[in-house]
Amino acid sequence: MKKLVLVFILFIVYSSSVFSQAVSGSNNQFTVRGFHLDLRIQVMPMPALKAFAKKLSDNGINTLIMEWEGTYPFEKHPLISNRYAYTKAEIVDFIKYCNSLGIDVIPLQQSFGHVEYILRNEKYKDLREDQKDYSQVCPLQTKQDSALFSDLYAELASTHTSKYIHIGGDETYLLGHDARCKAKVEKEGKSKLYIDYIRMLCNIVIKMGKKPVLWADIALKYPEAINLLPKGTILVDWNYGWDMNNFGEHQKLVESGYEIWGAPAIRSNPDNYYLTEWEKHFKNIRDFIPVCRKLKYNGIVMTSWSTSGVYSAVFENEDEITDLYAIRHVYPISGFNMLIAGYFESLKSAIPVDIDRFVIKYAGDQYGFDEVQAKQFWQALKVTPYTVHQGKVQSPKPLSINAILDSTRAASATLHQLNPLKNKEEFEQYRLMTDIRANYLQYEAIEEHANAPDFSVAGVSGILSELKKVIDDEAELDKRFNDLNKDVLYPSELVQENELRGAKARILYDRLSRKK
Repeated sequence: MKKLVLVFILFIVYSSSVFSQAVSGSNNQFTVRGFHLDLRIQVMPMPALKAFAKKLSDNGINTLIMEWEGTYPFEKHPLISNRYAYTKAEIVDFIKYCNSLGIDVIPLQQSFGHVEYILRNEKYKDLREDQKDYSQVCPLQTKQDSALFSDLYAELASTHTSKYIHIGGDETYLLGHDARCKAKVEKEGKSKLYIDYIRMLCNIVIKMGKKPVLWADIALKYPEAINLLPKGTILVDWNYGWDMNNFGEHQKLVESGYEIWGAPAIRSNPDNYYLTEWEKHFKNIRDFIPVCRKLKYNGIVMTSWSTSGVYSAVFENEDEITDLYAIRHVYPISGFNMLIAGYFESLKSAIPVDIDRFVIKYAGDQYGFDEVQAKQFWQALKVTPYTVHQGKVQSPKPLSINAILDSTRAASATLHQLNPLKNKEEFEQYRLMTDIRANYLQYEAIEEHANAPDFSVAGVSGILSELKKVIDDEAELDKRFNDLNKDVLYPSELVQENELRGAKARILYDRLSRKK
């Protein structure tokens, strides 16, 4: 009898072990477990970049998609690189370091839309789809486009050991815009215009012995053209919390036979300096990653956008551009450790992340909070996550700016009352982000008052006094921002980010005070 009991116990232990391994093994259905870094703005110094790669590796990430943009040191096309470009030696060393950690570094080179940083230069003016909107190359300038991107891919391939090159291809809003493209669209359709060009780019990559990767939104929009892509192309299905058919009939993508990777986000629209939609991003992790598992996607890549990828041009005259400014800046990635940890957690289990349970545990492990404190912390981050658009709060039910300002101030008070026992600097990021939001909402309330129908010169002195308070508070926020982010951004970036973040209050103050 005792032997039977012992055998039964061993069977239970063995079965539990097998089940545990099966659940753990289900994580491995994602051959590619990736992270995407956007360096269009907020460029990380190399020590910070390496530290981030180490963190990714320690948590099971094996792929890093680098959107270098102007930080790559192109030699044949040096005008493309910007002031923060790394040296080629730094790039090679970084990739070697990542490879030693088991991380494959895939270069992302936008090659259709989102190429303002290339087309701003007069040298490439003939490639533009539009001479005012520099976001997109003309897909019928095949010979010139092919020459340019062949050069760029070749340089990237010379430093990157990955078998992949990501060619972008998303958000090509100007498709069929100029006269030549319009004529082709009328004859063959937008899908043919798009796919013919993308296929040309894919073939360049394939001839280099690499595999092309591209965002799947436009392919979803024109599914009849998907099968015209070269075999071996990888499509990245990016979904930041919307319906699966947001871009088009999703089932056609799944049935296409191409390898697919999924891509959620921890920073995306409408996030900016003044708002992070914490709960939205956690829900994106909770909901989309299990769907990618169910659909048997080969990979998952967490995206993290420092900006929208849309630029505002400053023109010296109608034909001469002076500069480009990135529209919408998001708080640096240093403030998003909890969401990144949520992503790591989602890769460890086939069971969707329980958001509340995860946050409570994270707050306990990282900051030493008990359950009550952890819930207070989480509630403070979730409070009134609404944008303000042209003086109106974008909320399901009518809310005033002062109402969400009061909620944000209460959330700030909660965060300042909580006393983390460890990782105090990380926790300070939440306090700063919330205080920046409160400062911004205070400005928005002032601007709403200034735009009221009954506002007159008699009210100017009161407005100036209120603006002065906002500007003085902003100066203190700048100091805190510099202290917390001095290791992840260059000094000149810190200056620029602070100037842009507080610009509206200073500009309105100067206008109303008639400063000479």
